[in-house]
Amino acid sequence: MSNQTFRINHQIKAKEVRLLREDGTQIGVVSLETALSQAQAAKVDAVEVAPQAVPPVVKLINYKKLQYQLAKKERAARSTQKKVDLKEIRLTPFMAENDFSVKINRGRQFLGQGHKLRVTVRFVGRQLGHKEFGGQVMNKATTALADISAVDQPGKWIGRQFVAILTPIKNAKTKN
Repeated sequence: MSNQTFRINHQIKAKEVRLLREDGTQIGVVSLETALSQAQAAKVDAVEVAPQAVPPVVKLINYKKLQYQLAKKERAARSTQKKVDLKEIRLTPFMAENDFSVKINRGRQFLGQGHKLRVTVRFVGRQLGHKEFGGQVMNKATTALADISAVDQPGKWIGRQFVAILTPIKNAKTKN
């Protein structure tokens, strides 16, 4: 829930306010006393919804109802957001062609689902003596995925790993 706070009823400090009904129709610019009396007559709260406006905007609405509406709007906005995960495929510098194609197909699936993809080439033991193969394997992987992705972060060494990050292209067709 948002941490937005509103002044209600006697907490409002302005002398004149722009008054709105619960449905959003405008009553006009009135004094604060008039707004409070109308709120009391309608058995609702006078809620200052836009304190920075000149004059401040006050809405005649039940305060709990306003909080519920805002929370509902926030939940709807959160549910429409797409969460992008960072998925990873791990390669080795001297892997078999079939193993490589299996990993690339898995990477295709991740990119097709809209996730970012981290391609990692891991080096173990004596493989570190031939770091040039890391760039070759990474180039092979990025060219294999070039039709559905763009390189977000080019390959770089992080410890014993050569790492690159790929981002999916919006209108790309996936081949499985």
